[in-house]
Amino acid sequence: MRKTLTVLFIVVALGAGATIAQAQQPKKVPRIGYVSGSGDPSTPSPSLEAFRQGLRDLGYIEGKNILVEYRYAEGKVDRMPDLVAELVQLKVDVLVAGNLPGIRAAKQATKTIPIVMVTTVDPVATGIVDSLARPGGNITGLTRLTRDLSGKRLELLKEVVPAISRVGVLWDANAPGPVIGFKEYEAAARALKIPLQSLEVRGPNPDIEGAFQAAAKGRASALITIRGALLNRYPKRIVDLAIKNRLPSMCEGSEYVEAGGLISYSANEADQFKRAAYYVDRILKGTKPADLPVEQPMKFEFIINLKTAKQIGLTIPHEVLARADKVIK
Repeated sequence: MRKTLTVLFIVVALGAGATIAQAQQPKKVPRIGYVSGSGDPSTPSPSLEAFRQGLRDLGYIEGKNILVEYRYAEGKVDRMPDLVAELVQLKVDVLVAGNLPGIRAAKQATKTIPIVMVTTVDPVATGIVDSLARPGGNITGLTRLTRDLSGKRLELLKEVVPAISRVGVLWDANAPGPVIGFKEYEAAARALKIPLQSLEVRGPNPDIEGAFQAAAKGRASALITIRGALLNRYPKRIVDLAIKNRLPSMCEGSEYVEAGGLISYSANEADQFKRAAYYVDRILKGTKPADLPVEQPMKFEFIINLKTAKQIGLTIPHEVLARADKVIK
């Protein structure tokens, strides 16, 4: 009897010890992989800062209850596959990509790691997901529908500059997103009977000054800059050259207008990247990407920089000014 009790005591003690050891094991801290087309470790992009804020709003503290691995292409889109491969090898729990090359590289690199995208293109038309409501596979996220706004931007530009004769389009000819964007502007310009001038640049060191010289030679009377990893590194240089050449500029993001561009019409980029953190949170809590519908922006912002208008000697029509969501003075 005593021997039986001794054995029973040992079994109970071992079981209790195992339970305590299990309880004391540290909980796994989730690891996120974030690949950025622009910015660098010393100067992260505004979109990355918005994503970080989104994580903080949801109670995540980097280094404490979440880890984020950052990779920066610094405008060199050909680096995307290698950067994504590094994150896949680290076996991150979620991959976040905010540009088409990064999203495509992630889609090709893994079928198991959940991917949260923030894209400017139609993800269905470009084959990234099956549908917005049921994306399928391991990819979900948000689309800013930037490409769908090409016609509206040209219309607004014509309202701001009624005497417009030719629009120069500054774009990265080596990146897939801007290539799609230029084709969209060509189609919209034909419908509106506005001549376009292609101002192509290529990385890693785009000849932006040369593009503006070509615009002057071609007598462009306004400018549109197509967003992309390469040109997103130079908003200040681009808008300064536009002011110097007295070119009214239509931009695809508010940060260009805040840097001195004339007008922009787009979804709020910061809101979109902040919202991407919500998708990360849902996935970490067990929701499959295929069950999270791709979100579209509910609102687009029309922003006007009156200070820039004065610098280039342009008067914004009152009826156009009244429709602006934000006016920078």
